[in-house]
Amino acid sequence: MTSPIFVAIDTPDLERAKTVASRVLGHVGGIKLGLEFFAANGRQGVTEMADLGLPIFLDLKFHDIPNTVGKAVQALRALEPAVITVHASGGRSMMEAAKAAAPAGTKVVGVTVLTSLDGSDLRSIGLESSPEAQVERLAGLAREAGIDGLVCSGNEVAAARKLWAEGYFVVPGLRPAGGADGDQKRVMTPRQALDNGASILVIGRPITEAADPGQAARAIAATL
Repeated sequence: MTSPIFVAIDTPDLERAKTVASRVLGHVGGIKLGLEFFAANGRQGVTEMADLGLPIFLDLKFHDIPNTVGKAVQALRALEPAVITVHASGGRSMMEAAKAAAPAGTKVVGVTVLTSLDGSDLRSIGLESSPEAQVERLAGLAREAGIDGLVCSGNEVAAARKLWAEGYFVVPGLRPAGGADGDQKRVMTPRQALDNGASILVIGRPITEAADPGQAARAIAATL
């Protein structure tokens, strides 16, 4: 069985990214490359990482008018990422455009509420909903748009899966028992998230900042 763990390699340093990926090879299901990596290394950097043999989750969180997002996703088709992200709050038409432009084998998932935000943060930007209510609202919209699933915290994934049984649920903001939360506010353990209905688990610093990333990945996998 393929591991549900995708390692978030958030660094602009291509060689460091390759080193971490090579150390977790065989212990995880893929690697997630985000804005920090892409801004520094671009398409060529993604290609070099893909050459290591792990599926690539390209986490660029597109959020713009539908035409722009569709063309941006179209420009990435040659990379054939396993997963790409858009902000579900960009609306139904934007999500439809992203899905239409994506390669057939790429899962398009909608980011709901960032795991660095809590209820007070949502209120500060004019959203009176709780994180769970906002995730549920965006889950319905994303499903109607025809994309593949959502990104949400482990605290909301069970409720989202009840609304969307066939959805593909990406859960970030995970910390092993006893691990530091860092800048995350809505966290849980990988095992809890999987039990709640996560499809894949995005884990960054507990693996990438470990003295031995491969051993850290194995230790987390053992809890699953």
